[in-house]
Amino acid sequence: VVVLLTKFSGREYAGLAIFLVAAVTDFFDGWVARRRNQVTRLGIILDPIADKLLTVAAFLSLVEMDAVPAWMVMIIVGREFAVTGLRNIAAGRGLLMPASGLGKGKMVSQVVAIFLLLLGRRFHAFQLPGLVALWVVVILALVSGIDYFRMFWRETSRPVPAPTAKEAQRYAETLKAGAK
Repeated sequence: VVVLLTKFSGREYAGLAIFLVAAVTDFFDGWVARRRNQVTRLGIILDPIADKLLTVAAFLSLVEMDAVPAWMVMIIVGREFAVTGLRNIAAGRGLLMPASGLGKGKMVSQVVAIFLLLLGRRFHAFQLPGLVALWVVVILALVSGIDYFRMFWRETSRPVPAPTAKEAQRYAETLKAGAK
């Protein structure tokens, strides 16, 4: 954000380089964790937040630079807040909602759109492809957001099976022992 919003020659290149390094290291972090089977509950929660910080900062900078329409970025940012809130509610209920295929596709499309839009600041040939990519991001943001809400609703509205007689007896004994 600081690099993109500070006026100096080549700021788009420097901002693009920083953004690409962050995106590539984020990708490899997940790849290595999955390959080594070191995916953690904390990582499942924190990785999407890091992704959101990276892309939202870039999109807000692009709005400030008048490179993208603010209303499109507001849809993307609104989806990010809504899905993060939903995932936090689910985590509070003991449900983990890992990134879906649509969510991962949205993230890839965001990286591509930001890349093209930043290049479009210097090379006008990239402006139209960047705006097309931004439309893809908006559509994927809406579709994947709906998918997360559908998944959340399905998981939280599933009936819980009644405990067996043995489980109920163990629970009653635990309560009785705790009261003593």
